[in-house]
Amino acid sequence: MATAVGPHLGAHIVRLDVVRIPAGTRWAPEDAAAEENVIVVFAGGGHATSGDEKSDVRRSDAVYAPTGDPYTLTADASGELTAYVWRTTLRPERTPGTAPRRFSNLWRTETQLRGFNGTGEVAAADRTATMNFLFWPGTGTPQLCLHCGFMEPGEYFNVHVHPESEEAFIAFEGEGQLYLADRWYDAVPGDVLFAPPGVPHGTRHPQDDPSAARFATCGGPTPFDPVLYQRAGVSTEVR
Repeated sequence: MATAVGPHLGAHIVRLDVVRIPAGTRWAPEDAAAEENVIVVFAGGGHATSGDEKSDVRRSDAVYAPTGDPYTLTADASGELTAYVWRTTLRPERTPGTAPRRFSNLWRTETQLRGFNGTGEVAAADRTATMNFLFWPGTGTPQLCLHCGFMEPGEYFNVHVHPESEEAFIAFEGEGQLYLADRWYDAVPGDVLFAPPGVPHGTRHPQDDPSAARFATCGGPTPFDPVLYQRAGVSTEVR
């Protein structure tokens, strides 16, 4: 296990770990129930538990474990499982949802944000990406969230800031670029971006070839930023 985002980068709210589980073995972190956790399977497969619920998982599947509930990941006998794990300690003023969604997938399209023009730090591009909301207040998550932004060639998720949130996200699929502070950086699957509160960031697919594979990222601001849901026209109330 490696910590991609944590105190060594100045993160005080969110931590992002990379976990590799050998074939046929189970990972059950002892301190999981003390935190809110979101897990995305990056490679391999197996099954996961969250509280009393269980599901098979493969690449792009996601798991949510609310504060108070443990979770486990078990790799198939045929190969190791690699996952990214977002962790946070729930703030006292935040109340868990009553029946949170525990399993999802990055390509779930039921709730989306389209046409996001950023927050004005950098001139906005007209061709905007689409973002899926997987775990968010509408599914019962009070502090963490999980979004998947996907970009066809030439599309942007425009540069923006979160005034009070730390954001950690990963490049999940394809090749593109990540913006941080004042410049663009090339990114491939597995690369990680961390933006402290108030630091501009965004993503884009800079290629012109319309046949190029899409570029996708996943993660989200912690605590969740209500502006994203307000822009999408959905409630910010934790269900």
